[in-house]
Amino acid sequence: MDDSSRGKVLTYRWLIFWVMAIAYIFVYFHRLCPAVVAVDLQQAFSATGGFMGILASAYFYPYALMQFPAGLLSDSLGPRLSVSIFLAVAAAGSIIFGLSPNGEVAVAARVLVGLGVSMVFIPIMKILSQWFRVREFAFMVACVTTMGGVGALTAATPLALMTGWLGWRVSFEIIGAATAVMAVLVWFFVRNRPEDVGWPSISEIDHLGPGMSAPPVVIPLWEGARRVVTEKYFWPIAIWFFFLVGIFFGFGALWAGPYLIQVYGMSRAEAGNVLNMIAVGLIVGSPLVSVLSDKVFHSRKKVLVLASICVNLELLFLNFFPSGLPQPVIYVFFFVFCVCSSAIVVIGFTTTKELFPVEIAGTSVGTVNLFPFLGGAIMQPLLGWILEQYPKTASGAYSLQGYQALLVTLFAASLIATASTFFMKETFPGLGKR
Repeated sequence: MDDSSRGKVLTYRWLIFWVMAIAYIFVYFHRLCPAVVAVDLQQAFSATGGFMGILASAYFYPYALMQFPAGLLSDSLGPRLSVSIFLAVAAAGSIIFGLSPNGEVAVAARVLVGLGVSMVFIPIMKILSQWFRVREFAFMVACVTTMGGVGALTAATPLALMTGWLGWRVSFEIIGAATAVMAVLVWFFVRNRPEDVGWPSISEIDHLGPGMSAPPVVIPLWEGARRVVTEKYFWPIAIWFFFLVGIFFGFGALWAGPYLIQVYGMSRAEAGNVLNMIAVGLIVGSPLVSVLSDKVFHSRKKVLVLASICVNLELLFLNFFPSGLPQPVIYVFFFVFCVCSSAIVVIGFTTTKELFPVEIAGTSVGTVNLFPFLGGAIMQPLLGWILEQYPKTASGAYSLQGYQALLVTLFAASLIATASTFFMKETFPGLGKR
């Protein structure tokens, strides 16, 4: 191995990272965009709150169900081919969504979008494991999550402005075309591992040849899956993901927009500005929670407990003051809300990975990643159904009473999430025996 080959690997991997990271921006954009255009969609399809919940959750069901197969496809087809194909599916879904003549077609289009972007996160984890060192992995995962915050940012004010100028239909057709371009870029620039282009692996670069490291342990696929689902400490994390991240998807990714518009009388652009705090919370919060876990508390469990309690307190506060809060308070609320219910997943995934041997890290992360999206898929229509149980205002908006019932439901879910953290195992290196 010469210095030229080593330099090529250490340089080219950053091109691959940025291509995949930009692809992940589209994942978060497609995930959160319904919150900004929810009112437009209701008008276009004459939709009830229950149907809006179904429309938004149509993304989550295929995404959740694909998390386990995503690991298999990443290992068999490889990240390059699988991500390229599935992003093309997402592009088609977005374009069809913009052309939808009715709500039923729109739901089918969102299913295609969810299916398409489901094959990005797990393949990125596979790419990182092949192109970056073990000691770099956690930092790179935080970087990827931060890019998700950029996606959330574009799904707020920029999307609100775009739909205001061009209309939501044309906007989603343009977004679909951009997603297709992303699929092409992945195919042309991403490579599954350095050896695919004749370069040395990261292990070889670090002089970790076969004689210098233990041979990898081979754990059969179904044995790995069995070990994950039979591990008692896996289930508190799964329950936590289901309820806490379900709260984020149910409120932050859908009903927060209508809540701000209908309760606080904000314009779509003003609501988009507030929802930007979700993106800022994700961008700032992802590295922040990593530092808190690694450098301050030296604990995974303490950070998960702290974040969950913060969500409890926030939702309790909002239950007491569902309207009339000053705008600065609303901005702070959504920033903290995102840090503690979305950015915190960095620690959730790290905890899951540390519970199991590295050989089944993909299986464990893919399996636990089912639960936040199942939570979102159930929470979004449930909250819409709750809103529908109360009389609407003269203008056709949901009533404050309906939103109060929604907030009570969110608070109850947050209590369950917090309770689950006390049953988790501490996995921080050196503290795993707790």
